[in-house]
Amino acid sequence: MKIRRVKANNRRKAFEVTTATKRLIFPFARLEVQPTPKDPIVTAFVDKELGSEGFTYVLHSGREGTVHVEDVLEYNQDPDHLRDLLLYRLTLEAQKRIAHTPLARREIIRRLGTSPAQLYRLLDQTNYHKSIDQLLRLLQVLDCDVDLVVREKSA
Repeated sequence: MKIRRVKANNRRKAFEVTTATKRLIFPFARLEVQPTPKDPIVTAFVDKELGSEGFTYVLHSGREGTVHVEDVLEYNQDPDHLRDLLLYRLTLEAQKRIAHTPLARREIIRRLGTSPAQLYRLLDQTNYHKSIDQLLRLLQVLDCDVDLVVREKSA
């Protein structure tokens, strides 16, 4: 996801980050290079060297830091980002399981009732157009139980 604009809001002590579809905040407290009243943020800009997927800020002292859009999305607990993260983790687990299964690929494809191309799309961790449902079916075919655990967030 590309960042279109970033603005430092000293009153809120946070950056206001604008993407194509969302407006998010990212607090100064989460920064690696912290601003202080004596060393405030002078400028913040979308970093083209990161492919516009992050921003860089410069303090009065000349020190600078960079924030990636993934950090902003994670802080804001963006549902789309959390879904993509879950898809990614399930895909990596399916890749690991398929590498060690005694089942032939043709048998896996037959049990899924799909095509070889669809199986390879399911196993592609960069493909976020698949559904969690499809991955759960694949893991079931690979004799896996998937438990969803919901717990309090740790501090």
